[in-house]
Amino acid sequence: MTHTEQLAVFLADLRYEQLPENVLSKTEDLYLDWLGSALASQGRHPIPLFERYAQAMGPETGKAKILVSGKTTSPYFAALVNGASSHLVEQDDLHNSSVLHPATVVFPAALAAAQDLDCTGRELLLAAVAGYEAGIRIGEFMGRSHYRIFHTTATVGTLAAAVTVGKLLKFDREQFINLLGTAGTQAAGLWEFLRDAADSKQLHTAKAAADGLLAAYLTADGLTGARNILEGDQGMAAGMSSDADPSKLSDRLGSRWALCETSFKFHASCRHTHPAADALLSLMQAEGLAPEHIQQVTTKVHQGAIDVLGRVNVPSSVHQAKFSMGTVLGLIAVHGKAGLPEFEDFAMHDPRVASFREKVSMQLDAEVDAAYPQQWLGRVEVLTVDGRLLQSAIDEPKGDPGNTLSRPELEDKFRRLVAFAGYIDSSQTDQLIDQVWNLRQCASARNLS
Repeated sequence: MTHTEQLAVFLADLRYEQLPENVLSKTEDLYLDWLGSALASQGRHPIPLFERYAQAMGPETGKAKILVSGKTTSPYFAALVNGASSHLVEQDDLHNSSVLHPATVVFPAALAAAQDLDCTGRELLLAAVAGYEAGIRIGEFMGRSHYRIFHTTATVGTLAAAVTVGKLLKFDREQFINLLGTAGTQAAGLWEFLRDAADSKQLHTAKAAADGLLAAYLTADGLTGARNILEGDQGMAAGMSSDADPSKLSDRLGSRWALCETSFKFHASCRHTHPAADALLSLMQAEGLAPEHIQQVTTKVHQGAIDVLGRVNVPSSVHQAKFSMGTVLGLIAVHGKAGLPEFEDFAMHDPRVASFREKVSMQLDAEVDAAYPQQWLGRVEVLTVDGRLLQSAIDEPKGDPGNTLSRPELEDKFRRLVAFAGYIDSSQTDQLIDQVWNLRQCASARNLS
């Protein structure tokens, strides 16, 4: 069998009873983390645009819920809006070696289809695991070269979402092969939007979640897709990668649970900024440094960070500021945090943050680049105003599997995210948390808020 066929067999045969306890509990953790990210975007540009589009083009009501409004619509439009909203505040998860944000494409498709099909919580969890396991491996297969031009969460995310819904529809091996073909031929999403502070990033995840669902529903009705969309001569790797490795598609299927390798975001910014942010914060605390004590900060980074963050010099929006290494480190240095309130209040208007941004540079580092994307190392070099040259190293940024967020920390993050949106109270927040921790007992996804 090809590696794609091996993946299809694994997906078709995967059963809830096969999932280890740590995989199930991690999936619940990831779901809560995603839900907070989706709710935090309520009312914030450009999410209302997606809501208005869904209202104009979709049905007035339906079986699937739009999280930021509480309205119901078709599963396609619910996946579209929820996919957009969960990728705006830059708090959704990331898998390191695939450079994929799985939650923002997997869970919108999973929830929409599970509500439409009246699935149980266990079926939703199983489908999410399938989506993560497939998406991560496809992302790794596409290689580093893919990410330089293409937003992997947009391209590979379409296939991850499709697999998720295919699992809810109980696809067999042949259906999964056709499904990958139909999802893969829709895969798109380019990084060029970063130069202009454009809104494309939310469109990327909206379309990935919705088009993955579309691919699954059409496959269920008999639509065929390319049988070798990943490895074929005119497939995704041929057109979108120069270093694809097909063996990644079938890497330790059933024994390596890639979902458990997923990282949570601690700072509300592009994940490429997190290692340096943690390293700088650690150094400033250890040395008792204030921002005015620092003359220059050199961040030692991998090439992927330069490819993404190097497009932003002086940010023109709060969202673009999340992709500015200097702004993120400025928030860390001046305010000690780079969370949603700090970005909202200080990223664009605090002259101290702007001044510190000008002190920060990025430098390609051989050690850091060689470790990436398996490890995202944090290395900073700080020159103080009194002439000292200080260094700091972080091997596992906060949120990585080896330095993960505990359930109390995840609950705290969730509360902060929904409080930022400001439209549900603490009692409703507690109910949502309890709902997630009891997903395995949920008899119908239609009861999920």
